Amino acid sequence: MTPPTPAASTSAGAELRRVVAASLVGTALEWYDFFIYGLAAALVLGDLFFPTASDPVQVLASFATFGVAFIFRPLGGFFFGRLGDRIGRRSTLVMTTLLMGFATGIVGLLPTYETAGVAAPILLVLARVCQGLGAGAEFGGASTLLAEHAPRGRRAYYASFVQTGVQLGLLTGTVAFLLVQLLGTEAVREWGWRLPFLASFVLIFVSLYVRLRVAESPVFLAMERNRTTVAAPVQTTLRRYPRSFLVGVGAHVCDTAVVYVYGTFMITYLVDEEHQSRAVALTGVILFSLVVIALQPVYGALADRIGRRPLNLFSVVFTAAFAVPLFLLVGTGQPVVIWLAMVTAMALGFAPMIAVQPIFYAELFGAGVRYTGFAASREIGAVVSGFSPLVAAALLRAGGGAPWLVAGWIILTALISLVAFLFSRETRDIDIAAPTITAPRAARRPGPPTPAGIPHEARAH
Repeated sequence: MTPPTPAASTSAGAELRRVVAASLVGTALEWYDFFIYGLAAALVLGDLFFPTASDPVQVLASFATFGVAFIFRPLGGFFFGRLGDRIGRRSTLVMTTLLMGFATGIVGLLPTYETAGVAAPILLVLARVCQGLGAGAEFGGASTLLAEHAPRGRRAYYASFVQTGVQLGLLTGTVAFLLVQLLGTEAVREWGWRLPFLASFVLIFVSLYVRLRVAESPVFLAMERNRTTVAAPVQTTLRRYPRSFLVGVGAHVCDTAVVYVYGTFMITYLVDEEHQSRAVALTGVILFSLVVIALQPVYGALADRIGRRPLNLFSVVFTAAFAVPLFLLVGTGQPVVIWLAMVTAMALGFAPMIAVQPIFYAELFGAGVRYTGFAASREIGAVVSGFSPLVAAALLRAGGGAPWLVAGWIILTALISLVAFLFSRETRDIDIAAPTITAPRAARRPGPPTPAGIPHEARAH
């Protein structure tokens, strides 16, 4: 094989940088859409859309509508994943961008229960359904596109920027609601809560701009050229990769529970049970988001050196071990201690797991069904613990306001993901361009990087 010329290498490097930027910005904007609903559910939606219920039931109802999207995320994963394996990763991501953006913006235009009665919560649920369909394929598509552009030996590092985008979405959504609080409680309740949602209409065009500037995955283009695309990605995924699919389902249970318990339920818990201000609660989310963002490429680079499996195992074990100490520290009532506890939980438990996640899922499946297998298995896992804010609120109520049942829920989800990771194989050395993949049982030292866009010969390892 003739080595790439310097000009070709420079061009490939520029394209890779564009893909990284597009994945990071596009994913940040789409997950901003998804996360602001969780924050709104914790802060205002219960009173506005379920005013006839008591305060605890309002919280449960608003978190239930939050969880509805998770039921539809696997459907979005199967539907858009199939499209991504048939027509291309980039084109499918454009569709999910439009769906997510408009669904989020519409929430900001909805009438409340006071204006429209029972129609208001029904419309809210429908908007969440659309958000769920779009979110079900967003992360898998962005990760697949970036993983297939990245050079061998640095795939985890580059793919980690997709997860950085998710955390930026959480950060910007939290900042948006923190700024809205400056309007005052009454203004927030009357109209201020709508502003973060309405901003999504503008953000749609930013996301489209960055995504339309990148090239289609070279791996997918090679499959099109060689006519090796899969006619029935869903059936092929379930038939050829049953083990990988089940591992993918279990692997996403813990991090989903953690991010929504710590990022949404914890706000309600700190305000209602620990009598902290909303500013203290939101500041904690902002601080751990900043730390997690900074650590994503660090853990990604580490995964390229030591493998994906060790970091996954460490992260879920730490999450289970720190669940009770976290609430003990939060219970001190000292803002600095609360922030330190939240940062520690996310930096050592959550951050390693999610930094590895984009490449971990991409390497579970062959190129022919990668988008489908990635998106569908991951989002079924999200269903298992996507109702975590609702579960946590119910457990808190069952425990009389004590958080220990909530800590038990976190431990349970960590154990589920631990089992999945124990059954996973190290995939650092797989040929990501092969239409079908059998993960090696034992890791080997990586060979020389493969230039992006030049497919390897399809083979089983």
